[in-house]
Amino acid sequence: MLTRYGDQVYPRPRSWLVKASVYQVSQSEASGKLLGAAAQDLGLEIKVPTDMRDPIPVVPMLVQLSRPLASRLGLSTLPNHVHEVALGFLGYHFILHVLSPAVSKLVCPQTYQSFDKRTRLNWGIHWTSMVQALFINTAALWVIFGDEQRHQMDWTDRLWGYTPASGMVQGFAAGYFLWDLQISMQYLSISGPSALLHAIGALAVTCIGFKPFGNYYGLSFVLYELSTPFLNIHWFCDKLGMTGSKLQLYNGIALLVTFFGCRIVWGSYSSILIYSDIYKALTMSTHMPMQSLLDTGRCDGNASVVEYVGSGCAIGDLPMWLVSVYLIGNTALSVLNFYWFNQMVKAVRKRFVPSQEEEKKKAQ
Repeated sequence: MLTRYGDQVYPRPRSWLVKASVYQVSQSEASGKLLGAAAQDLGLEIKVPTDMRDPIPVVPMLVQLSRPLASRLGLSTLPNHVHEVALGFLGYHFILHVLSPAVSKLVCPQTYQSFDKRTRLNWGIHWTSMVQALFINTAALWVIFGDEQRHQMDWTDRLWGYTPASGMVQGFAAGYFLWDLQISMQYLSISGPSALLHAIGALAVTCIGFKPFGNYYGLSFVLYELSTPFLNIHWFCDKLGMTGSKLQLYNGIALLVTFFGCRIVWGSYSSILIYSDIYKALTMSTHMPMQSLLDTGRCDGNASVVEYVGSGCAIGDLPMWLVSVYLIGNTALSVLNFYWFNQMVKAVRKRFVPSQEEEKKKAQ
């Protein structure tokens, strides 16, 4: 069955796959007799959305400009959030190149002026990361706790479901990872290959959510950023001459706790859930032997036109290469999280736990 919202039709897995288009179906329209009769004739279900809406209005020109590319890539919901991708990308560049230098010269002019070019760039990148983490975490938690539809989703909804508010968070996350990808490539000698790999994997996994696929899990993985403010504070302490201070010690403890909690524990739990959901989709038998929901539920480019109604299309286009990209990207991010956690533990131990040689020197 398909569900129509406004000017488009989206594959509906069960009950919660919804659509946030430029023109939403109003309550009066949905209750109109003529519209209801037409919907019954076409086999459509008209449903007034009760999901959280995207609070930021779309830009019609950007919607029209992005539709050809979105259609070619099969990212059906991207046009509704491309303005947030652009706003995030440009906003983070503004913070890096304009806001961070201006504020730093006012707050700590002598310290900032003493930095070389490389350190100033890193300083700006860390401030951009700090602002992004605080914003995206707040937005994600707001949607996670406030969107009632998320609380009632089953495995099909978690894979193919979509709500406008979660798409908004995903749009800003994509804007940041696009910015991160450019910075990681432009300054590869500073950021290193691991940061570039992280940017590629994060952007790929985030963009797949615009099919929509895994939109539910997109917000879960955004919560990785809960540890980022503490990581940035640790770095700032080093640059402000507070290495080894009590502030850095307490912040280091908070960093390890939040990183372990949100990236290792919560991240692993979310990864297991999505692996389980994809496994169910791959192995769920249908009316045709040797086929799964991923095979029989295909719609080219996530059907968004009326001619797909009644065609048997149930859940959306999801070729195996796309599943592979999602799983490989998510697994790579998980491996990086374990690697980074190990490196952070070593760094904290080196800074605050005296080595045997230092203890011997003190004893002498």
